[in-house]
Amino acid sequence: MVGHFQEFEDEYLETMYEFYESDSDARVRTGQLASRLGVSPASATEMVQRLAQRGYLDYVPYKGAMLTPDGLVHGRKMKRRHRLAEVLLEILPYEGNAHETACRLEHAIDDDLEVALSALVGPEGVDPSGRPIPEPTEDIALRLPSNSQSLSFRQLIDGQEGKLAALLLPGAAIDLLRGDGIGIGSVVVKKGHQIWQEDKLLMTLSDEWMERIFVTISKE
Repeated sequence: MVGHFQEFEDEYLETMYEFYESDSDARVRTGQLASRLGVSPASATEMVQRLAQRGYLDYVPYKGAMLTPDGLVHGRKMKRRHRLAEVLLEILPYEGNAHETACRLEHAIDDDLEVALSALVGPEGVDPSGRPIPEPTEDIALRLPSNSQSLSFRQLIDGQEGKLAALLLPGAAIDLLRGDGIGIGSVVVKKGHQIWQEDKLLMTLSDEWMERIFVTISKE
């Protein structure tokens, strides 16, 4: 139950961050919050008071609540993880309800997975709806490479090389590459729809697969 309750708190702070994105100076009334979350006003008031006691919200009865600095950090982190999850689901691709699934996935994303997803998306990424992905917290930012960027294999120009960062391919295709000693960290070269290592052709890729292989390249 503790885990589920933590998820409820995360949802409230993430939703408060959505209001913050629209107007960073406005207080959010509990009725607005309840409507956005689909809960009763009484439930919203109870949770807002709890989060205020924990230092995440600045709550003034009858006027509404605002995120404190700690609440802003937490709400931004949850919204970032939600939008990273939506990007991942689009890449796969996923045919279900991406928003609802991302709402569940965001609670399972830990720091290590956030770093990995951040490497795929890049520092100025947007979600599938075009909304900006919030900046990472300082601890995550320190773990992200500053001298490289991530691209899909399709985005490379012919003859350009990159270091494999992610292979979102069927298991059989990944096994085929592994059989040639190719995996995460291997340096490969793009030649049209083909992926090469030095003078060896590894695989001819479909348009879909070119979108699902990611490499990192050094920034000039």
